[in-house]
Amino acid sequence: MNIENKLLAVSNFSVSYGDGNFAISDVNFSLFDGEFVVLLGSSGAGKSTLLRSLNGLVGGCSGSIQSRDHGEIRSCSKRLLRTHRRDTAMVFQQHQLIDRLSVLDNVLIGRLGYHSCLRTFLPLPEADRRMALSALERVGLLDKAMVRVKDLSGGQQQRVGIARALVQQPRIILADEPIASLDPESSVQILSLLKDICRRDRIAVLVSLHQVEFARQFADRIIGMAFGRIVCDRESLTLEDNEIHALYRRNLEVAVT
Repeated sequence: MNIENKLLAVSNFSVSYGDGNFAISDVNFSLFDGEFVVLLGSSGAGKSTLLRSLNGLVGGCSGSIQSRDHGEIRSCSKRLLRTHRRDTAMVFQQHQLIDRLSVLDNVLIGRLGYHSCLRTFLPLPEADRRMALSALERVGLLDKAMVRVKDLSGGQQQRVGIARALVQQPRIILADEPIASLDPESSVQILSLLKDICRRDRIAVLVSLHQVEFARQFADRIIGMAFGRIVCDRESLTLEDNEIHALYRRNLEVAVT
């Protein structure tokens, strides 16, 4: 990868619980423009903690998270951190939507990072509304714009979360187990949508999964995690079966003991 296309560089990064144990230990990797990368590993491997750390949402950290646009995330100003979070959208496993609001209003929340606190108490500009409707059309939910989120299926709610991420106009999308509670058909739809966004918009996508078959089907690159450490970082086409088995065997052996 061209170094000029490097969006994030994570170096010697660790997250401590404060009792001598680590959620993440000595992690090193980079993320590039237009890349679809899967963090692969079982529950408890540290995937969610790592994703939240990349957005400055986790304390107890050491090491470096260097952003091409905003510098060192761990020591940047509050203003730059706010901008970094706006440029680094998150898609959550449990959607993080407001059930009582309409689909459109939930998507518009993704525009709040572009306005002052006082401005957010007023109706957002018409341009934001048009952008939100365009995002809903892209995820196939334009006809649901005025429906309350609580009346949608799980797969539809996840698409609302993706539309909300889109209107942030991000450089990076971090997706934390976005298909964990979905059926196989909906899972393919969500991952296909994220892959399309990655390709067409040149937005880097970093998604955590535990399903090996989906990781191999969609990822350009797979980063394998176990016990808070990166144990492999390879192009998906070159990842060997024995590496996958070793990744999950480590977790199984500890569970048994």
